[in-house]
Amino acid sequence: MMAPLSPSVAAPLVDGFGRAIRYLRISVTDRCDLRCRYCMAEEMTFLPREKLLALEEIAIIAERFMAMGVRKIRLSGGEPLVRRDVIDLVRRLGRHVGGDLDELTMTTNGMRLAQHAEALFDAGVRRVNVSLDSRDPDTFRHITRHGDVTQVLSGIAAAQAVGLTVKVNMVALNGLNDHEIAPMLAWCVDQGLDLTLIETMPMGAIDEDRADRFLPLTAVFDELSAAFALERETTGTGGPARYWRVAGTGTKLGLISPLTANFCDGCNRVRLTTEGKLYGCLGHDDQVDLKAALRDGGLPALDETILAGIASKPRRHDFSVERGAAPAVARHMSVTGG
Repeated sequence: MMAPLSPSVAAPLVDGFGRAIRYLRISVTDRCDLRCRYCMAEEMTFLPREKLLALEEIAIIAERFMAMGVRKIRLSGGEPLVRRDVIDLVRRLGRHVGGDLDELTMTTNGMRLAQHAEALFDAGVRRVNVSLDSRDPDTFRHITRHGDVTQVLSGIAAAQAVGLTVKVNMVALNGLNDHEIAPMLAWCVDQGLDLTLIETMPMGAIDEDRADRFLPLTAVFDELSAAFALERETTGTGGPARYWRVAGTGTKLGLISPLTANFCDGCNRVRLTTEGKLYGCLGHDDQVDLKAALRDGGLPALDETILAGIASKPRRHDFSVERGAAPAVARHMSVTGG
């Protein structure tokens, strides 16, 4: 790989609504070794490998964002740990932590976390989000279509053993895991984990009607408040969640509720897809092509296109999960990155 780029350019990234962009999420691959029902169709068509950004290109783009004021980067997918040599990218970006970068994190399904946890920590990652929608083996297998929950639980344990802070991400699904939410929070308290609950988002065509599975977190929070002493937490992690702390413990409960409690006004994030498109919003199709800019015009064109992408960031998404409604966008979450 090339030597890291000098952060000498830098027009600060502020969108047309005055929001400072300090957080970049990168989908390093659209591929995944699971097929979660709310996320993907069972038979997925993934991008040809030749259309993907090279890891070197991802690093260059990420470093340009750092030069423009981005302080946090999250690697995601798809499942980031299925991409060969992704740890090389983590090492390169991790060298910036403590300097140009405050934090480098990863969202993973946990299936391969046990084998990579130590390398992630050594490369500079200190916090990972692990998707875990159920601890029941049969329910987990149903939601993911073929996953083995013991692999995820082993990955979480391995991550904690090497010193990684783990937050569990759980998509709230009516009729599937709604009865497991309170027990999941109790388990997270017992294990020293944080928990973030997420409303299902209408992205990409799937094999079910999302209205059947939509569970508003307003109702979930009321139930949890009756069972746990929850104290409002004012410090966040830079993402869209609102946080509460379970009193007397180190566990934080986060709620990401794009439908029942819109969080767009303070959005500080943009997303880079695995094929080099920069999206200002999950729920819109507006994008600029950073891969083409970099390959055709080098760093000057890349910087110019980044600024154009930030300027076109929409004010808010327009998600809806009404019965029979088409997805807000045709692309799946795995393309844009979670």
